Amino acid sequence: MAPAVASFTLSRLLSSPKPFSLSTSLLPLKLRSQRPKPLKFSSFSTTTTTISKISAISVGNKLPESTFSYFDSADELQTTTVSDLTKNKKAILFAVPGAFTPTCSQKHLPGFVEKASDLKSKGVDTIACVSVNDAFVMKAWKTDLKIGDEVFLLSDGNGDFTKAIGCELDLSDKPVGLGVRSRRYAMLVEDGVVKVLNLEEGGGAFTFSGAEDMLKAL
Repeated sequence: MAPAVASFTLSRLLSSPKPFSLSTSLLPLKLRSQRPKPLKFSSFSTTTTTISKISAISVGNKLPESTFSYFDSADELQTTTVSDLTKNKKAILFAVPGAFTPTCSQKHLPGFVEKASDLKSKGVDTIACVSVNDAFVMKAWKTDLKIGDEVFLLSDGNGDFTKAIGCELDLSDKPVGLGVRSRRYAMLVEDGVVKVLNLEEGGGAFTFSGAEDMLKAL
């Protein structure tokens, strides 16, 4: 009977002058009893998927181990680590988007140099400025600003530490060609753990990451 049904259906399709809608009553019984299965769509879509950015470090986090370079007073290239700076110590680490840039040179770094003794009288053992610049640039910047031992100027030249704490700042669209640098911040770290974090938004903001702000937090 199945071939007859198929032949009849085909003849109706060919002879009908109007658009033909195939009724399930013309299908064999076996096919009539089958319901179409619902379509399943994967939750993954290449057109809508977004890659989550690494979350920035926050209060209560332990800083990841990383190595910085700097020139000592004898002009010898040295290295230090997060552990060296913070283990069993109270340290202030602050970052700038770039050595020799206006706000960093005129306000941010000089403020910590000026308030270094006040901060240390509050129990701070180490004050360090971190920048995604090479050690030679950091040395020249230190010399230019006539800074002594009040503040360490540390090179995070490849941005390893900056990336590890999720504080990259892409300034590639700037005409001066800064590339990927660090967001501006100041943090109080005790034994490697972040206790206070003042993390600025945007590329040039300098609102609450200065020395005075850290003094208030101590």
